[in-house]
Amino acid sequence: MTQKEYTNGEITVVWKPDLCIHSTICWNGLGDVFKPKERPWIKIEAASSDQIEAQVAQCPSGALSSYRNAVTQGVPAEPAPSLETRIEARPNGPLIVYGTVRIKRADGQEDVRSQTTALCRCGSSGNKPYCDGSHITVEFRDQ
Repeated sequence: MTQKEYTNGEITVVWKPDLCIHSTICWNGLGDVFKPKERPWIKIEAASSDQIEAQVAQCPSGALSSYRNAVTQGVPAEPAPSLETRIEARPNGPLIVYGTVRIKRADGQEDVRSQTTALCRCGSSGNKPYCDGSHITVEFRDQ
């Protein structure tokens, strides 16, 4: 799997483009840092490490993650489990689950996801039950 890293010395943002579902949460929340039409598209110097860490934590697909360089020595820390689980329906997009969830797939495989997970709502994902961005291609619209 391809991945790119962007660092300011204090925090490193890891981007895994193969996981990205183009939810737009990153650049809608921190547009000075995340500029999808530019290369490189992450301008890590444009905000504080705390702001970047908070925005990256909202990524529903796991395509963006971050770690503090001095604390973890370059190894992403396991996120702390959330005590509350919240679900949000994105307009014309996936269900976003905030918190820790255990998901049992149709084949019996179980996944434990923490922080933020995007679940398919359009029925077209090639990675069910997870969203893969297919709602954009099929032009899914809320009823």
